[in-house]
Order: sequence, then C-alpha cells, then structure tokens
Amino acid sequence: MKKRSSVLLTVLIAFLALAVLFVGCSKTAETTGTTAQVELRVLNYTDLTAANTAQGIQIIWEAFEAANPDIKIVREDLYNEAYHEKIAAYAAANQMPDVVYAWPAGRSSFLHNEHLLKDLSSLLQKDNLTGDYLPAVLDVSQQAAGYLAVLPMGLTSSHAMYVNLEVLDALGLKPATTYEELKAQVPILKAAGKQTVIMDNASDWVMQSCLFSMVAGRFGGAGWEQKILNGTAKFTDPEFVAALNFIKTIYDDGVIDRNISLSSGYGDGLGTFSTNQGAYFIDGDWRMGSFLTDSSTGQALISPDRQKNFQITVFPDIAGAKINKSTSVTMGTGYGIAASVPAGSAKEEAAWRLIKWLTGSTIAAYQVQTGATPTPANTKIDISTLTLEPLQVAMAQLGTQYSTPTCVFDAALDASIATVCNIGLQEIGLGSKAPSVVAQDIQRAYDAWKAGQ
Repeated sequence: MKKRSSVLLTVLIAFLALAVLFVGCSKTAETTGTTAQVELRVLNYTDLTAANTAQGIQIIWEAFEAANPDIKIVREDLYNEAYHEKIAAYAAANQMPDVVYAWPAGRSSFLHNEHLLKDLSSLLQKDNLTGDYLPAVLDVSQQAAGYLAVLPMGLTSSHAMYVNLEVLDALGLKPATTYEELKAQVPILKAAGKQTVIMDNASDWVMQSCLFSMVAGRFGGAGWEQKILNGTAKFTDPEFVAALNFIKTIYDDGVIDRNISLSSGYGDGLGTFSTNQGAYFIDGDWRMGSFLTDSSTGQALISPDRQKNFQITVFPDIAGAKINKSTSVTMGTGYGIAASVPAGSAKEEAAWRLIKWLTGSTIAAYQVQTGATPTPANTKIDISTLTLEPLQVAMAQLGTQYSTPTCVFDAALDASIATVCNIGLQEIGLGSKAPSVVAQDIQRAYDAWKAGQ
C-alpha cells in the first residue's frame, strides 16, 4: 500500500510540475488580457462513491485545468440512469454539452443516429496520433454513427465471473467448470448461508450486458448478431430462445436467487461478495476497480493480502451450447465532441485537447493502476512499470480464460431493441413472461427498428 501511494503521489507531482511549466510559458487572459478563456461544458460519467474517485478528480481533471489555464471546465458528474436521463434531456433541448462521455453504440445510439457528435478522425490524423491507439478501438464499423464519434478509452469485457476461493475452500468446493457443477453447489452453499452467484439485477441493463450477452453468444455462436442484422436469423429462432430459456434455468435452479438479485440495486452486491456471503459474483470487468485500495483512504473492499484468494474468469461451460469458453466484448466508453461545436473554433481545439488528455498515455496508465480501465486503448504505456494489486493482475489475464469473444447485445443492436430485451429478461426472472414470448417481443422491436431505417 505504501509503495502504491508513493507511485500515485509521484504521478500527481509530475502533473503539477507540468501545470507549473505550462502556466509559466502561457500567455492567458489572466496575464495579458488578450486571450479569452474558453469554457467547456462536460458531461462526465463517474461513480462518486467508488474507490479513488476523489483522487481521480485531482489527477485527471484538476491537473488538466492547472496545465491549461486558458480552458475552464464546467463538469457535471453523473452515474447510471441519472447520466442517461440527463444526456437525453440535453439532446432533446438542443443543449448538448461540448464534451460528453458516451458509448460507441448501445445506450448512446441516439447520439450516433442523430449525428450529435463530431467525427474525430480528422483531428486524430491531423495530430498524427492514429498509431497511439489499438486498431480495434478505431474500427468505425463498431460505432453506431459509422464514424469515430467517440474515442474509446479501452476494450471492455461486459461479462466477468469473480470467484471467492475463501468461501469455496471452507466448504471443500472447487471453482465450477461446468454449469452442472455450479448447480450442484447451490444446496451446499445455501446450507452454509451463502449465495451461489451474486448479481445485482434490479437495474434492467445488468443481466443483458453482464450475463445474457455472453449466454446469447454461447448458444448462437460468434457473429450471431450479424445473422440477425443480415436477415438470415431471427430472435425467435431456437438458438436465441434457448439462450433466454437458460436465464430462466439459472433463476429456477437457484444459481442466482431471484428474490435477492431482482431487488438488488447496482453495486449492492459488492459488499456482500467481499464479506464472503457468496461464492461467485457476476459483473463487467470494470467492477474490479471497486474492490481495490482507495488511495485517499487506504481502505479496500478486498485487501491486497486477501485478493490472492480470488479469481477472475468466465461462466462455466454450458451443456448444449454451440460454443463455450467465451465472453462478451465490446469497445469501451470514451469521449466525444458535440457536433454543435464550430469546426476550427477555439472551443473545438480546447475540446480536442481535453480528449487527447483523457485518452492519452498518462491518464491511461493511471486508469490501469486504479483499475478503472483493465484493457487500455492507448498503446504508449508500459504496464510492467505499474504497481498493481493481485486482482488487477488477475483481470489482465482474463483474456487467457476464454477463446472466443462475442458481442454485447446493447453494443451491437439499437437501444430500442436492447430496451425490450432488458425488460424481457427481468420478466423472465420474475416469472411473469415466458422466454418464447420475450423472444417474440424482441423480434417485434427489431422489425419496428428495421422498418424505420
């Protein structure tokens, strides 16, 4: 912990030194009265309660402002549904912030479809920065706009299975390698007062993104979504219905306790899992950061000493699935510039300077070290120089736990379709709608979307 803190302090000092240097070389309105300060409205997505958030604001945002005194940041930090509601309201009112945190598709599809974000490709090429990022994150075919509307900060596995060996070892159990083994552990864990798989499914997107996308890939195979999009498959086909049926099976078997899961808000399960009240925890790769040491308090939900007793893998093999040892992967979130920002203006230059900072090597290294970005987009950082906790190392090795990446539903398909899927998965969990009926609902949503193209 002491070594980790000193590294972060060194990084912060370097940032502040950069700020001092910049201030000493810059001529701004405050020193010359000749250059107007540019104001940038930024809508950011962050969990203010998460570990390292307070320090992150200093290292990411305050350091940028200190190093760029000609730019004033007016930042709004929101999280989960509050963010999505606010960005939709801004768009509807034609009051888009200058810089926005967004997804390359999925929940941000309307930003892409309505061309509310600029194409960043020309700015990237102008500064000769294309080689600084993984080719995969610059693949415009993966963005709903069809162009580089968002510069992603990394790649994201929306499904990861966190395994608590302390709970399993105490009951003489081993990590399940098949679904049947996982199911067999349910009565043993229940008798000990433990949940089998902890998953916070009160928010409707979680099941779709963090488990069902992987399950759909297992039953449909790699590229299943492309068959839907090119018209050679439907959501009502046996493979997709089988994937929905498997979600029902997970609830019916008690692998996920529907009474607890469907009433648990996103984040509720962190403390439950870290205090050994369950054997497994399903979320995205980003959740790993919530277990790490908060540098501002020195506290961690799972201390570095305990972290060696946890594993990060993917869901066990499922009998009858077309493929196994797979997970759902998509380009990560990032930042875009509102289309309303005038091309060639001082505001565009300031916004682009901010995005280069947010996705650059310095912040990428910090995000990796704090667990915020497990797989960074920026290629100019040296992971071997960073001080990482055991869970971070485990997450870095997640790629060795699966052989096939498949799509994330709400990253590959329009938000209107994903919304129906999200609601349907909750209805399956509650037992209020059969999987076959949910499949029909999703197909109708797809047909309606397709008709509107």
